[in-house]
Amino acid sequence: MTLKINYLDRQKDLSKNMALFLGKDAKISDFKGIFDDKINQKVLKFLKQNQKITKNKISSLNLEFDQKLIIILLATKNSSQEAEELGAKFYDYIKKNEINEIYLIGTIFSSVKKKIQLNEFLHGSELKAYEFNLYKSKKNKKEIYFNILKKKNFIDLKKKYKLEAILKGVNFTRDLVSEPGNILHPDEYAKRLIKLKKYGLKVTVYDQKKLKKLGCNALLGVGQGSIKGSYLVTIEWKGNKSKSKPLAFVGKGVCFDTGGYSLKPARFMEDMTYDMAGSAAVVGLMKTLALRKAKINAVGAVGLVENMVSGNAQRPGDIVKSYSGKTIEVLNTDAEGRLVLADALTFTEKKFKPKLMVDLATLTGAIIVSLGSEYAGLFSNDDKLSKQLINAGEIVDEKLWRMPLHKNFDKLMDSKNADMQNINYVGGAGSTTAAQFLQRFIINKTPWAHLDIAGMAFSKYAGALNTGGATGYGVRLLNQFVEDNYE
Repeated sequence: MTLKINYLDRQKDLSKNMALFLGKDAKISDFKGIFDDKINQKVLKFLKQNQKITKNKISSLNLEFDQKLIIILLATKNSSQEAEELGAKFYDYIKKNEINEIYLIGTIFSSVKKKIQLNEFLHGSELKAYEFNLYKSKKNKKEIYFNILKKKNFIDLKKKYKLEAILKGVNFTRDLVSEPGNILHPDEYAKRLIKLKKYGLKVTVYDQKKLKKLGCNALLGVGQGSIKGSYLVTIEWKGNKSKSKPLAFVGKGVCFDTGGYSLKPARFMEDMTYDMAGSAAVVGLMKTLALRKAKINAVGAVGLVENMVSGNAQRPGDIVKSYSGKTIEVLNTDAEGRLVLADALTFTEKKFKPKLMVDLATLTGAIIVSLGSEYAGLFSNDDKLSKQLINAGEIVDEKLWRMPLHKNFDKLMDSKNADMQNINYVGGAGSTTAAQFLQRFIINKTPWAHLDIAGMAFSKYAGALNTGGATGYGVRLLNQFVEDNYE
C-alpha cells in the first residue's frame, strides 16, 4: 500500500471523504463556505460533546451515503514530535477504515496554525506508511491519496524539502536493514554504496587487498570465514567550502552474524540480518545530508563483513593485530562487531582528523536487558557531545540514555596474551566493557560517542512512527544533532 500526497488549489469532488483540523475554540466562521449549514451544525455539536478533550483525538462523522468527515481535534499546542505522531496515527486510522482518498481541508489551518505543523503531520504519515514487500509475489497495490487543499501558503517549502530528504534517508536505511542476508551480503552492499555518488557524495571502497595492506586485521579476521568479501567504505559530503574538520559517523556492518565458532543459538538467528543496522543508519544519514544540501563537512565510514563458520573462519583464542597496532586476543568470535569498529574508528580518526566521531552498532544483547526498546545506550568521552546527542534524541523521539565508562571497567578487557581481549569473562557490564574496548581505539582523544542501538534498530511490534521491522533508528537523531549544533 502506497501513500501519495497531492497539493491542490481546490477540491475537485465534493462527495469525497474529508478531514478537518479543529481546535477546541473553533467557530462556524472558521470553515464557512466549505460545508452547508447541516454539516456545520454536526461539527459544532461534535465540538460541544468533546470540550474536555486535552489531547489529540481523531473521530469521524458520517455525512452523505459512504462519505465521512474525519475530525482531527487538536490539543492546545503541539510540538513537532507530537505533530508527527498525530500524522502517523491519522494514517493508521485511514488505513484501518479502508479510506483510499481523503481531502485535508486547509482553509481553517490559520485558526490552529500555532497548534499543528502540517509539514511534520504529513511527515509522520509518510514514515508510518513504509512497507517492505519487495519479495512478496502478491503485493498490495492499493494507493492512499492525501489531497491537501492549500487555500493559503500553509506549506513551508524549505521545511517540506528537508523532511523529504530525511524520509528518503530513513527509508533507505530501513530497506537495507530489511534485506535478507543472501541478497545484501558485503559484496552487494558495497555496490549499492557506490551508487550514492549520484547525490554528490564521494564514495571510496577499500577491499580485502587494500585492507590487508593497511593492516586492518581486526576487521578482516571477522570476515575471513565467508566466501564474500570484506570492505571498509568511506562516504564523504562536503557541504562547507571551508576546510573545516568533518563530523565523522562510523557504523558496524555485519551483514549476517552466525556468531562464528562461538555459535549463536538457532532460535532467532534469522534476525541477525539486522546486525548491519549501525552502518545502514550512517548510510541513510549521509544520503539525507546530501539530499538536503547540508552546509557541513561530514564523513561516514562503514565496515562491511559477514561472520560465518568455515574451515577458514577465525577461531576463539586467535590473536590479531589491529590497524592501530594494538593486538587483540579473540576469546569469543561472537563479539565481532567491536573488532570491525576498532579498525574503522582508528582509520577514520587518522585519515580524516574529524572534529568528533559517533559510532552506531547493534553491539550487545546486554543493552537490551538494560534499556529494552525505549532507549539506545550512549557511551562517550565528552560531556558536551553527550548532551547534544541526548537533546537531539528527545526532539525526534529517538531517545538515548548515557551509560558509564570507568578505568575499572577498562581493566576487565586486559589480556594476558595480547594488549587486550575482546570480551569480559569476569561477568556483568557487557555493554560498558564493549564500549571500553572501543575507546582504546580512539587514539588522539577525539570527542567520541558510541551508540549501542541493539534494542532500537529492529522492532517486532509497531512503534509510533513505524509498522514493525526495521525502524531506521539513528538517521533522524543524527540529522537533528547536526542541524542543531553544526549548521
